[in-house]
Amino acid sequence: MTARAIVVDDSPSMQKLISAVLETDPGITVVGTAENPDAARKMIKALDPDVITLDIEMPGMNGLDFLERLMRLRPMPVVMISSWTRKGADATIAALELGAFSCLPKPRMDDEAALRDMCEHVKAAAAARDAIRGRGKSPARPVAQSTQAVSPRLSIVAIGASTGGVEALTEVLTGFPANCPPTIVTQHMPEHFTKSFAERLDRLCAPTVLEAADMTRLQRGHVYIAPGSVGHLTVSDRSQSVCRVTPGEQRSGHMPSVDVMFESVAKVYGKRSAAALLTGMGSDGAQGLLALKNAGAHTIAQDRATSLVYGMPAAASRLGAANHILPLAEVASVLLSGHTEVRQSVSA
Repeated sequence: MTARAIVVDDSPSMQKLISAVLETDPGITVVGTAENPDAARKMIKALDPDVITLDIEMPGMNGLDFLERLMRLRPMPVVMISSWTRKGADATIAALELGAFSCLPKPRMDDEAALRDMCEHVKAAAAARDAIRGRGKSPARPVAQSTQAVSPRLSIVAIGASTGGVEALTEVLTGFPANCPPTIVTQHMPEHFTKSFAERLDRLCAPTVLEAADMTRLQRGHVYIAPGSVGHLTVSDRSQSVCRVTPGEQRSGHMPSVDVMFESVAKVYGKRSAAALLTGMGSDGAQGLLALKNAGAHTIAQDRATSLVYGMPAAASRLGAANHILPLAEVASVLLSGHTEVRQSVSA
């Protein structure tokens, strides 16, 4: 099925460039372009596209304001196009929290991998159209003191996510109490974006949330986000109790890689750990989750019904890597409980 796309950007040259990139893929048809939110609104109503690409910075009404209204009144797949700057990073994280499917950089014609990635994201967003239209948008919860019980056997928690992970991680981590076990997180994001993400989570969550750095001491009540594109987030031996951020080759197409993080936790902590693999494209984290399960850890995969993209958790499910396949709303409580009996949601 061909994905019908509308390109929204105030620059005519960028409209042409994005359209040209998308139309190199036979699975995508650009049905229109718009230079501002007013024109985009009329075009969306007239053409009912499967997906739109949206520039964050536009005259009249910026992309975030337009996205907020769109997701409130007519939820649909939106791929945001952003500059890779600190200001752009803050806006990107806000866009993902508002319900954008994903955010990508302004395209360059000499970056073939990025151009292919744009097409893949647009097609995946279009495929998620029904799920996005049906879910609406829930506001992020403010900081709350969770009373969630934490298993005394847990020494560490690890969570991996990709596309859809900003919303998913926000829901999971706002359910964590202030005294949660040290928690490490790999969310596929570019460099600089993870710092903005950690700062926003820190304002919402009871635990302290920060971007991880090499040799950072792991402490109870803290959540550590892997820095984007810098290296893989792993843990050292238990006697040191620090996290490591080390450069290396991509694994499963990513750096940082969820697989690398999970395998490190399996080796060092084994049955004293718990892990969850959330929504995302591809299969990163599936092999690592299996290593954790085989080491006696408590493992969870998000279910199909609540995943924006049922790629990574589906790969884990196929491998039999998860003790539990659960809707997102149950992940925090089961993750921290230490229950090892197998549970599976009806929507798995």
